[in-house]
Amino acid sequence: MNGIFKLKPSISFFMQNQTTTRLGKKFKFSSATVDYYFANGIAHLQDITPRNNTFLITDENIFSAHTKRFKNWNTIVLKTGRRVQSPGHSDTVIEQLINMGADRSCTLVGVGGGVITDLTGYIASVYMRGVRFGFIPTTLLALVDASIGGKNGIDVGVYKNMVGIIRQPAFLLHDMVFLNSLPQSEWENGFAEIIKHACIKDAGMFKELENKSLKFYQSKKKEICRLVQENALIKTKVVQQDEFEKGDRKLLNFGHTLAHAIENMYELSHGQAVSIGMTYASHISEIFTGFKDTNRVVNTLEKYNLPTYASFNKKKAFDILLKDKKKVQGEMNYVLLEKIGKGVIRKIPLTQLREIIEKL
Repeated sequence: MNGIFKLKPSISFFMQNQTTTRLGKKFKFSSATVDYYFANGIAHLQDITPRNNTFLITDENIFSAHTKRFKNWNTIVLKTGRRVQSPGHSDTVIEQLINMGADRSCTLVGVGGGVITDLTGYIASVYMRGVRFGFIPTTLLALVDASIGGKNGIDVGVYKNMVGIIRQPAFLLHDMVFLNSLPQSEWENGFAEIIKHACIKDAGMFKELENKSLKFYQSKKKEICRLVQENALIKTKVVQQDEFEKGDRKLLNFGHTLAHAIENMYELSHGQAVSIGMTYASHISEIFTGFKDTNRVVNTLEKYNLPTYASFNKKKAFDILLKDKKKVQGEMNYVLLEKIGKGVIRKIPLTQLREIIEKL
């Protein structure tokens, strides 16, 4: 895997056929415009935000693997793992920002996976009542999902993203070179969200994923770049149409309802939990929509080395699920599949959902 991406900081693979090659592409949301810099490289960051008043937040794995890329930048390095996405760690980062002299005109940049981008966006939204921020996602999952859409939050105990805000970053910068140090497990993690997007919105992409393999995308620079952009645009379009999750944005939660219940229970990676969640959501779809392609979903997930069926404490999972933000007055908004490429939202009474989960 090492060395498949060679950095060309002034040239964007995706933007070369557009008039905005160097400046990126602007996407308008309800209250903000976000600049997307596809495959520009971290060297381009100095053209987006001044070094002297910008503070990078990353984790020790990213920092140790790419130390030179952080040279001459104000950098806060956190420990790795899900636990840093917590109130205690956010307070620690805020204290460091105060000590480093970060004022209201500063910019925070999260350089990392979904934990780092979520945490950075949350801190930027509350620090001094809100400062500018941007993301350089370094994992496949963050590139196609976690960094997009403006959801920023922290966990409270086992309850995921229980505290947070929807606020768009000023920019996203994709430096594909970070994928060179990505562990195999994180490639698999990211493909869970890619398969999710295909399941709910793009039957053609799903068929492509069925016919290709993880090894294929890992070895083909242009193919993974294209796939990342296509997925980023799928999520961006959904969010543009429903930024505050009143309708279709809920479709992005396919597989996530059960996933959020079991992810912290068993310290699963997000992709693993979502994959298991999609497996059971497909079976639940059979009950409510007559979905006929559960085997295709399961086989594709397994093709990308993702878990599907799993044993878990169903009572405890359901108790955690009762605290899910998608629960409304005794019903759960559950994302199901009508067919490959078409997700739908169904309200399932909690009493019925409990019975279904017990039988899974």
